[in-house]
Amino acid sequence: MLEKLKDQKILFIVVGLGFYLLSTGISYAFFSRGKGVEMVSPVSPLPEKVVSRIPLDMPKTEACPLTGEKFTVIEREIWEKRRPLTVMIENHQDSRPQSGLSKADVVYEAVAEGGITRLLAVFYCRAAFGEIQIGPVRSARTYFMDFASEYSDFPLYAHVGGANTPGPANALGQIADYGWVAKGNDFNQFSIGFPVFWRDYERLDHPVATEHTMYSTTEKLWGVAIQRRLTNVDSEGTKWNKNFVAWQFKEDEPSGQEVSPALSFWSGYKDYDVLWQYEKGSNSYKRINGGETHQDLNNNEQLVAKTVILAFMRESRANDGYINNLHLLYKTKGSGLALVFQDGEVIEGTWTKEDRQARMTFEDKGGKVIKLNSGPIWVEILPTGAAIDY
Repeated sequence: MLEKLKDQKILFIVVGLGFYLLSTGISYAFFSRGKGVEMVSPVSPLPEKVVSRIPLDMPKTEACPLTGEKFTVIEREIWEKRRPLTVMIENHQDSRPQSGLSKADVVYEAVAEGGITRLLAVFYCRAAFGEIQIGPVRSARTYFMDFASEYSDFPLYAHVGGANTPGPANALGQIADYGWVAKGNDFNQFSIGFPVFWRDYERLDHPVATEHTMYSTTEKLWGVAIQRRLTNVDSEGTKWNKNFVAWQFKEDEPSGQEVSPALSFWSGYKDYDVLWQYEKGSNSYKRINGGETHQDLNNNEQLVAKTVILAFMRESRANDGYINNLHLLYKTKGSGLALVFQDGEVIEGTWTKEDRQARMTFEDKGGKVIKLNSGPIWVEILPTGAAIDY
């Protein structure tokens, strides 16, 4: 009899605990819908890092409109139902290795503050198959939004809050001004919350600060886009690529040279120096960051680019009253010096971007459009006069 009562007591405790966890989850989901309030997402078990369903023997005949890289018909049929997903990913030394960067088609890198660079990763073709973990996700900066705007008037823009001091660096204010909040393409973790975003404190084999733990996945974020009727078309039937200008692409043409660009965003911040080591066999560039091989945590692959572009822009302080005047600005509109590394050589030229939504384009010294190698592309935004070597 006593044994039976003991079993009933245990059952009651288990059922009660289950009900508590369920009600807590429902309450969190309800309250996390509020906008402008920072929500700290609970820890969640990570899904499978990459759930691949690609038939490996299928021919790759379909060119990605973002990079010219070839994929299968099935992959094209998937990406054609979506719009590009842009995600703010940090590059603090304590955040490496990040997750998902090897599946980005295009990556933009620039200093966010204090000499620490941040990344805007664009996912579209390479992420067609599988649920890919992305992180750590960080906050918005105004100049990265200028690059995201090249992929649609209303790009999917994922971030965790952002600069919001009144003034020229007010990213959150600009998101509202651009109509992104009203349109629904602003994927701010503060207003979406769990389970689309969550914190994983055990992502590395050592403890890191909370700001280095925010995660999401491509499938979860594209799922939000479907709910908000932002697929390849919006709720009014307008295609995402209505005004999109694709870069021009070409096949590999190895030059016989082996030029490897080494760049320093800010002097004295060696943890953020980058070397793109040219590899003759694959005619590509392998990334070394802070003196260490830069890998993707999902698959332990070294990050690789077929083309590396250095775009030099005037850097300035926002002078918006923010602590230590940390908020930065870059002159993203206009033109400036560009160096394009591909095929083992460097092409000197200029970058041009007429306005926020205009595509950044690249021309050589003779004014001829530079055709880029098909494959992943990294665009490094450097302050004018930054130290480089090649």
